[in-house]
Amino acid sequence: MIRVEFVKQLYRLRTYIALGLMAFIPVLITLAVEFGRRPHDPQEQSFFAVATASGLNVPLAALTATSSFLLVVVVAVFAGAAVSEEANWGSLRYLLVRPVSRSRLLFSKLMVTCVLALIATVVISVSGLIAGVIFFGWHPVLTPSFQSFSQSEALWKITVATLYVTWCMSGVIALAFMISTKTDTTLGAVAGAAGVVIVSHIINAIQTVGSARTLLITHYWDAWEGMFGRNETTADMVRGIFLQMPYVIVFLALAWWWFHRRDILS
Repeated sequence: MIRVEFVKQLYRLRTYIALGLMAFIPVLITLAVEFGRRPHDPQEQSFFAVATASGLNVPLAALTATSSFLLVVVVAVFAGAAVSEEANWGSLRYLLVRPVSRSRLLFSKLMVTCVLALIATVVISVSGLIAGVIFFGWHPVLTPSFQSFSQSEALWKITVATLYVTWCMSGVIALAFMISTKTDTTLGAVAGAAGVVIVSHIINAIQTVGSARTLLITHYWDAWEGMFGRNETTADMVRGIFLQMPYVIVFLALAWWWFHRRDILS
């Protein structure tokens, strides 16, 4: 079922558009940096400011630019359409007519969604790496804190950052997947997941909220940047990994509970 579901999702126009967009954004960032060069501002602390130092900096800038919202929308589309799309097309009940349990159906769709989310994140990094090396060369990485890393060390860190960003999307995937089991409209599932992320970003930016911000789903999304700092800390990444787990467990448990009690009419 996983193989059949994966092939079905992979050849849909929506998937081509989403992955194509993920590949195009890093290229656009590279072109913007290349043709929009200006005197370096020493106060600017971002991967965009040092992108021209090495092509290996571009995937880092691309991950920073896309992970806060655009990647969220893409993975929410994959997860939000998992069940609701079948219900909207009127094919969901026919899938359940076969000798397949509801749990097995949900599991296959969830696994395919996770694989597509991983592919989307990897496409961002690979596209940024290729475009960056073409325009800026294969040089050691220079970070915003003016730390330098060799190419081999930088590639390893980029790989870890890509996997970490993918994991940070797991809570969004679980939320959109849960909403997908409750509605026949994919847009509702996508809007619900994206709305939660936007609210989380807003609250996380309010300093007066204090330590309660550490419970927000988006709080540790940028923790991978610590690997490229002076202290090369990964403590926040570990916290970010564990933070997603309650969201994933609760949302998926609700999805399973609701779907097993849902009267499938479409």
